[in-house]
Amino acid sequence: MNTPSVSLISPTGALGMGFPDETLERGIVLQPDFIACDAGSTDSGPFYLGASKPKLSRRAVLHDLRRLLRARQELGVPLVIGSCGTSGTDDGVNWVREMVLESAKEEGMFLKLGLIYSEQKPQKIAEAFKKDMVQSLPGAPSIDRESILKCSHIVAMMGHEPIVKALEEGCDVVLCGRASDTALFAAYPMMKGIAPGPVWHCGKTVECGAVCTTLPASGGVFAKIDDSGFSVEPLSEEAACTPMSLAAHTLYENADPNLFREPSGTLDTTNSSYHAINDRVTRVEGSVFHPERYTLKLEGSAFRGYQTVAIGGIRDPFIIRGVDAWRDGMMEHFKQRVQELTGFEVGREVNIEISFYGRDAVMGKIEPMQDQSAHELGILFTVTAPEQSVATDIARFVTHAGSHWSIPEWKGFISGIAFPFSPPEIERGPAYRFMLNHVLVPDSLFDPFRFSVEEVW
Repeated sequence: MNTPSVSLISPTGALGMGFPDETLERGIVLQPDFIACDAGSTDSGPFYLGASKPKLSRRAVLHDLRRLLRARQELGVPLVIGSCGTSGTDDGVNWVREMVLESAKEEGMFLKLGLIYSEQKPQKIAEAFKKDMVQSLPGAPSIDRESILKCSHIVAMMGHEPIVKALEEGCDVVLCGRASDTALFAAYPMMKGIAPGPVWHCGKTVECGAVCTTLPASGGVFAKIDDSGFSVEPLSEEAACTPMSLAAHTLYENADPNLFREPSGTLDTTNSSYHAINDRVTRVEGSVFHPERYTLKLEGSAFRGYQTVAIGGIRDPFIIRGVDAWRDGMMEHFKQRVQELTGFEVGREVNIEISFYGRDAVMGKIEPMQDQSAHELGILFTVTAPEQSVATDIARFVTHAGSHWSIPEWKGFISGIAFPFSPPEIERGPAYRFMLNHVLVPDSLFDPFRFSVEEVW
């Protein structure tokens, strides 16, 4: 008797990052049961959620989306896209929806389009917090009602359940707000009744396309899942899925390589085994899924001010040798001068950061090689203020005063910083900070989400 199975293609790790036409063509030849693709992440920081803007260009996203819509049309299978518009806000879902409508009209496609919105009103989350329905994750910042209300946008990361609901309604294309990457690939096989252990582990493995292969930039992968396990092969003829490449992906973005929390439970790969079927395909077995209380990860971002930055370089060995004292001295002067010029207090309304690249700018206080000598340091000034003009005015003073800040070894005038640009000040615009690392305990599976279905032609 044949064992029931489900197959899929993951064409790329992020919609808009691109993939070779030939890899998608090969994926079509393999006749998958569905296509899924992630379109977002918090990797690029809090701006995209806070401002509700996409990281990748419309041109790039549309180029990939149109090809996936054609593939879906040719195969007659569902296409699921998650975390639309980078952060999965309502704006992001609507942004990708517009591209689907445009592509369908130009290509003469008829399809049933499902939209799942996962953005949350700050007031609603504040009320849930008051009822102890918002709980902190390890390392989460301390929050209160006011900090929640400061968020410009909050999203709840959906699991597979809302996606299954849309698929069961016959949607050909499902556009999701913020979603677990893994859930995009788990929804269809879970709907078909495949065992959750292999389903979730496969989803975790293929979520980033060819990243789980020996050539991470080669395009996508094809996977086949059954109740006992799953197999993965690359869509590029030049790449391979080896036991090492698949197992290594469980280390990606995870504190624990064996346990992975999803909204409905935890994937456990402790006893998983990886076996090469041939030199390009690997099969995985032994994965299990432990159901747990249903929770949804919350992501929120709040406006913190406007920023102006300046980048320079230091080559003077005397400055480098005493760079901490040199920085501390100028910072004291900056604080006094900013108060005089603007009436704002540094550390309260205004913030000035000075980072040294080539020493500890990346890891900060935990950098183990801070004392290692360098012949050159990059210096980054970051000024944050309530208004852009104020940030730029302060940055102009900071770059000028900083470039001539004296050192004990020389009593005269110096120029200690080389700036590559004129003017050196670069206005970054609004800046944001992440406010939430918490989970929501919802009243029901679908309570936090809003659904819309429309026919497109």
